[in-house]
Amino acid sequence: MTRNLSAMPTLAQIARLAGVSVPTASRVVNGRENVAPATRLRVEEVIRRTGYARRPRADEAGAQPLVDVLVPNLDSPWCGEILRGVEEAASETGLGMVLSGRLRLNRSGSPGGGWFDGHRARGTSGVLFVHAELTPTQHLWMSRRRIPSVMVAPSAEPPRGMPVVTAANRSGGGSAAEHLLALGHRRIAVIGGPQRLLCSTQRLAGFRAALDAGGVRHRGEYVRRITLKPGSTEQVTEELLDLPEPPTAVFVCADEMAVDVMRVAARRGLRVPRDLSVVGFDDIPGARWTTPELTTVHQPIAEMAAVGMRALADVMYGRPPATQHTVLPTRLVIRATTAPPPRLPSH
Repeated sequence: MTRNLSAMPTLAQIARLAGVSVPTASRVVNGRENVAPATRLRVEEVIRRTGYARRPRADEAGAQPLVDVLVPNLDSPWCGEILRGVEEAASETGLGMVLSGRLRLNRSGSPGGGWFDGHRARGTSGVLFVHAELTPTQHLWMSRRRIPSVMVAPSAEPPRGMPVVTAANRSGGGSAAEHLLALGHRRIAVIGGPQRLLCSTQRLAGFRAALDAGGVRHRGEYVRRITLKPGSTEQVTEELLDLPEPPTAVFVCADEMAVDVMRVAARRGLRVPRDLSVVGFDDIPGARWTTPELTTVHQPIAEMAAVGMRALADVMYGRPPATQHTVLPTRLVIRATTAPPPRLPSH
């Protein structure tokens, strides 16, 4: 009997109908251990009733299906978190992964070099793009070959129709501003990433909206964006601190950049947070190792990768994901780099 793939249930739907978590449902589907007998029977009944199509086991269908995981920078401090989430979901769904580098175009503007040239040779069946941007040419290349793909934290507007997993960047930026306002800060600066970086633009928008809601005038001189040149964050921090009325707090759209801000402050004899409060974004592992420990907005990096990998597995096995755009919540993590503003005379 031919199944209508668009009507087939997803793994998330199986879990919801059975009243269990997605990992538990996945363990039952894949015949794994560590599931209570009663729970297993309940999930099996939902599978039977809905006609859920189990994927072939690796020993039944030959080689393990492989997924290309494209990360922009293996040296990134949150690359490890991405890989942790991918590995967790890959083990649940029976997929293997191959790490790949950046996308490139050849001189004619068509896909060439790097990942595109090696895709067929690697024999991968799907692609997880992490913090990537697809050109129209690249998206067309993918679409014509019907390559299943999902984007996690895209760096630019994602192609229409491609499943996307992101963090709540706008509300995260808003929570940083609300925290600084609650401490009494009114001279609050913000340092964002390059203009075209989607997540940074969203964080700045949420930050500015929260300032407006708090009745604080948005000052253009307190807004800086870095470039990709080395030392750019330190340069714009120096510019902010040299203003006639320097800020008493800075929201920085990435933890790595926040560390640079703290370094400049220390070099100028300013004490964080007594003289300058600093809030980052990401909550990378190193945020706990700074001195003082960094107050930051946590985005669930590993969870984003895991959700993206599970969505990709659904697409690969003919089960459309439960939603095309998944937004995971952020939360403010208050540590030791924020305090009420110093009592300084106006300049």
